Amino acid sequence: MTTPPRDRATRLILAFALASMIVLPRAALADSQLDKMRAKLAAFVVDKMEKLGGSRIIYKVDGDALRESVVTDLRDDVYKALHDGHIAFSNLAIRDGGVDVKIADAKARDQLARKLAAAADGLPSHAISVTDSGDGAVRLAPTDAASAARLHELVEDSIAMIEQRLKDAGIKLVSAVPDGTDRIRIFLPGVTDPEPITAIFARRVKVSLRQVDVSMPPEQAQSGKPPEGTEVLLGFKDKRPYLVAKESTLDGEDISDAAPSFAPGTKDPVVSFRFNGRGARRFAHLTEENIGKPIAIALDDTVISAPVIREPITGGSVQISGNFTLEEANSVAMQLRAGSLPGHLTLVEQQVIQPGVKP
Repeated sequence: MTTPPRDRATRLILAFALASMIVLPRAALADSQLDKMRAKLAAFVVDKMEKLGGSRIIYKVDGDALRESVVTDLRDDVYKALHDGHIAFSNLAIRDGGVDVKIADAKARDQLARKLAAAADGLPSHAISVTDSGDGAVRLAPTDAASAARLHELVEDSIAMIEQRLKDAGIKLVSAVPDGTDRIRIFLPGVTDPEPITAIFARRVKVSLRQVDVSMPPEQAQSGKPPEGTEVLLGFKDKRPYLVAKESTLDGEDISDAAPSFAPGTKDPVVSFRFNGRGARRFAHLTEENIGKPIAIALDDTVISAPVIREPITGGSVQISGNFTLEEANSVAMQLRAGSLPGHLTLVEQQVIQPGVKP
């Protein structure tokens, strides 16, 4: 288990051109480029919809869960800044869409504000407003612009997840585009039964990090009775059994980002992911307490990787390998992202469009 580069891992957007798919790095595309690409793709798909018929599906992202997640992360960031800066504080709490805290020392309040501003520098989606009442009470909250940027990011991440999961299901011709500020419109030419498609997104991907039980060979547990509190899961590619704890130590809510990348030196495809503030602290504690032991990283009931912890990992960023192809690394990363997205997709509308009818 190694630490990836400090720069934010590149997120991927999948574009479906004709019946094939081209994988493009999200960060490499300006919004104008992405809009042009989507417009061309949408025009092609609409033409196919008129000839073949198909399905139109509209989803709404969970804005309420996003706001809750953003404020929770802000509280965790405030706590970390106060703890690392040895700043005395009290009454740290989430309240009315923001974070309140009591800091008696005026210089310490300024120090906190500067540290949070530096952390958000160059990241409009992380900008916060700081209100100092002068009596020690400080109010911190995401700015309106930051909230709008986070919602835009959630829509884009959700589109990437939708495209990847449809690809994994064998559906290669699709257009998924933003529809307003918090909705996603999907066109599926030739798909006249949308129910199997919506069923894909009705179930959320379960991401978990679980301790591996080495008290018994997994093959023995598989053919007999595993120890209490454990179960046997199979590997992603090798299908080998792993004896793991049923309870996870961390889950998708602890992950803030994931993307495919390449291992330094070998250039083999790997999956990089990063924990949020809470997850980073929990993972640091987990690795400190389990040096020399394996930890299983699982998607649903499949072990993606089970690396042995060699040293404490306190930076909150991780790379996992599993003899992946680039396509497999992309799929795994998108599933990790799907499991970490705040809230769920709400089905707003699904409609079957007959051939000859313009969608």
